[in-house]
Amino acid sequence: KKWRKQLARADLKLTVTEFAALHIAAMVGFFGASYFVLFGGDLVFSIAAAFIGFFVPRIWVARTISGRLRKFEEQLPDTLGLWVNALRSGYSVLQSMEAIAKDAPEPTQTEFKRVVQEVQLGIDMDDALEHMLERVESEDLDLVVTAVNINREVGGNLAEILDVISGTIRERIKLKGEIRVLTSQGRMTGYLISGLPIVLAFFLNFISPGYMGEMFASRSCGWPLLGIGLALIGMGTAAIQKIIDIDV
Repeated sequence: KKWRKQLARADLKLTVTEFAALHIAAMVGFFGASYFVLFGGDLVFSIAAAFIGFFVPRIWVARTISGRLRKFEEQLPDTLGLWVNALRSGYSVLQSMEAIAKDAPEPTQTEFKRVVQEVQLGIDMDDALEHMLERVESEDLDLVVTAVNINREVGGNLAEILDVISGTIRERIKLKGEIRVLTSQGRMTGYLISGLPIVLAFFLNFISPGYMGEMFASRSCGWPLLGIGLALIGMGTAAIQKIIDIDV
């Protein structure tokens, strides 16, 4: 169920079975590339590479979800503007969403088209909007869906409400952009500190195998030190990300 929800959020045309098979294929591919190409038959490194390959499909899906969500939130103010104009022109809520499904860019177009199709199939609009909110886990969209649902129950000027929400979301996006600029140095520092030791270790092993190889060959001393180093790198990266992650 969790994988199905993630694939829907990423808008990937994969079944859960195919996604599971992708995990196995990534493990086999990473193991084969490490065993036959990179490490010359070293079984320990190849198993470690296969373990990394197991998480590659999940990282890919997570990045796809993140990019899609970012695009949707950036398009949301313009989407609300189109929605407001359609309502003021005399369209109903469903007709306004049909207009958005025709004129909005991706991924907004696909999400609103799904809502319209679900309503046309007989699903209640509240449920259809809730399904869209499950696919697009956005606080801004949650605010819009709540406003539409309340308006359908108690009435009122939905166009005016959406217009106010659009202005609020624009200001929030502007503030997020300013914060992202101010924290860019911290992010770059985190990437550099995290990646430099790993890149340097492989570089030294490549130019001087006899010097760096002792670290990888020693199971009693080298491997524990490598494990401790990777753990400390992970802890430092997590700490930096926590510092620069500012909620708006």
